[in-house]
Amino acid sequence: MILGRRLAILALPGLVGACGASPDPVLYTVAVRPGPALPAGPRVVQLRDIGLASYLDRKEIVRSSEDYKLGVMANSWWGEPLGSLLGRVLVVELSQRLPNSKIYSESGAINADPNAVVGVNIQRLDTDKAGTLVLLAQAAVEFNRPKRSAARNFTISKPLPTPDVAGQVAATSDAVAELADGIAALLQP
Repeated sequence: MILGRRLAILALPGLVGACGASPDPVLYTVAVRPGPALPAGPRVVQLRDIGLASYLDRKEIVRSSEDYKLGVMANSWWGEPLGSLLGRVLVVELSQRLPNSKIYSESGAINADPNAVVGVNIQRLDTDKAGTLVLLAQAAVEFNRPKRSAARNFTISKPLPTPDVAGQVAATSDAVAELADGIAALLQP
């Protein structure tokens, strides 16, 4: 009898934890989209680590930030930290758009003397009340040969192809590709 009670007490935390456990999360990634190749650009470009609004810096996908509250998808997660994910995708997309440039990430293993350094801040990346994805970003480029700078604010809206999380991620992929187009244009002489 005493042994049975002890076993029951030991099993209780496992049962409580199992009741609150959720199914495995669905992991998402931003897809690389092709864009127009531009003929010019700095020889070596460094993309700094992405500056991410703190509310986006989580594993769960933020569905919306409307009406003073966050709508977070509990079981829909980014497959890697969002800042790293966006940086990785932008390096690939900028490499496609600037085929004569070498694009490297600040946090990568390659350390080259850049002709230009790109900084990107993401202030918003979620859906509005109408269900449209909104990407608000700033991008700045510091050229060092010759020394000059360029900057631009981006407001990009993309309709969701489907109203679910997969549709939001597809629209995010399209918005990030448009951001890459704009950054590539900033990198032109």
